Amino acid sequence: MKRINILVLALLLAVAAIGLSSFSKGKKYSKYDYLITISTSFGDMKLILFDDTPIHKENFIRLAKEGKYNGSLFHRVIKNFMIQGGAIDHSDEPGWDTLSFEARTLPNEIMDKHKHGYGAVAAARVENPDKRSDISQFYIVDNPAGTHFLDNKYTVFGQLMVGYDVLAKIVNQPLNGSSPKKPIKMMVKVEKVKRANLIKFYGNEYTRFQSHNE
Repeated sequence: MKRINILVLALLLAVAAIGLSSFSKGKKYSKYDYLITISTSFGDMKLILFDDTPIHKENFIRLAKEGKYNGSLFHRVIKNFMIQGGAIDHSDEPGWDTLSFEARTLPNEIMDKHKHGYGAVAAARVENPDKRSDISQFYIVDNPAGTHFLDNKYTVFGQLMVGYDVLAKIVNQPLNGSSPKKPIKMMVKVEKVKRANLIKFYGNEYTRFQSHNE
């Protein structure tokens, strides 16, 4: 039994090493990436943010580390479309007098290779000619076929890795219009993780979606 366990461990380590080598071939990357955990009363969702959307990635991580998302809501839920949340109160910041929507924006980082597939994480926005993103509001696609009519219109900057069951529970809650009758609060945690470990635990899902190396 011990021999089998050792062989399995060796195989996992070899796969991780091969994946990491392939992932970084010809490029120089940090050994670490960030794993985001969004906790709700229905369970946890884990996601990664793309390196080639650095403005959105760094902004999300900053807000999460500062605890800005904690206690905010998934305020808009549409089954077979998406869940939207992250409207945060900036009343403690000079010059802010509203929620983030329309208050401040990020330049778009729209790329054809980042699609609105199932579990895609994208920045919400109001209509504007430059397709600039809201500073904090985001949505997660809830449709196994994707919502590809949104491709190249909104910045996709991440991907859900774990927690599709949680996503399903959220979209099946009773609603008033598109707002959950019972508020769905989130807590957001950021973990700095070795890329080798992300490849080990998420395999091709991580390397496929963290596609900035192409």
